[in-house]
Amino acid sequence: MFQWFANHRRKKLTKAPFPSAWEDIIWRNVAHYCMLEDAERSHLRALVQIFIAEKNWEGCGGLELTDEIRVTISAQACLLLLGIPHNFYQNVHSIIVYPSTVVPPQRKLGFFENILAPIEISQPIIGQAFHQGPVILIWDAVLHGGRHPGSGYNVVYHEFAHKLDMLDGAADGTPPLQDRDEYADWVSTCSREYLRLKHDVERGRKSFLNAYGATDEAEFFAVATEQFFDQPMEMISHAPDIYRVLKEYYRQDPADRVS
Repeated sequence: MFQWFANHRRKKLTKAPFPSAWEDIIWRNVAHYCMLEDAERSHLRALVQIFIAEKNWEGCGGLELTDEIRVTISAQACLLLLGIPHNFYQNVHSIIVYPSTVVPPQRKLGFFENILAPIEISQPIIGQAFHQGPVILIWDAVLHGGRHPGSGYNVVYHEFAHKLDMLDGAADGTPPLQDRDEYADWVSTCSREYLRLKHDVERGRKSFLNAYGATDEAEFFAVATEQFFDQPMEMISHAPDIYRVLKEYYRQDPADRVS
């Protein structure tokens, strides 16, 4: 019953004309939009209409939320959904946006918690995705990543890849897949490439994949997603097996768009 109401509301949202000002924002701030075919752009616009309406948006650090911020973030997040079955990131309820790099507050100890190891000092962040919580994004990083693809860094792709990964209840670098064969291929390929990256990083060897991906399997998937969309030709040359499994998962071929 709840799903029926949700679907009914979503159909109503997408029947409304897409605001021309919103499309101008996407053309200006999301470089990948110009690479899409007309049908893909139409699909993305419909996803954006629903995504903006269904999520709770909050500006922090003095940032006043605008349509430009909501639309730019939504278009980048929904680009990941273009080819896969989804429910509009049902595990994302709130999106919190800061104007620039922020240091999160230091974690407080619980009343009965004993200190067994040094407490980690909070570090500056440009994005975070919480398993049972919001996505935090830094607006200036969002804008730069959307306007300047090619660097392999995109905070929206990174954090929303984490949210896709978390859909099955675990942040382990393996999002929900289609069948056992795809799981087997994914685990075999990504485990091998993750260990290769970790080995290179430990020995100080330069690798195509961002070294941050060697942190753990979850970061490996998020980093690989960034580079899959932003550096597809380079990924085909340097990490063809990773490109193949991501192409099968996302059901998109960014290299074909670029070429």
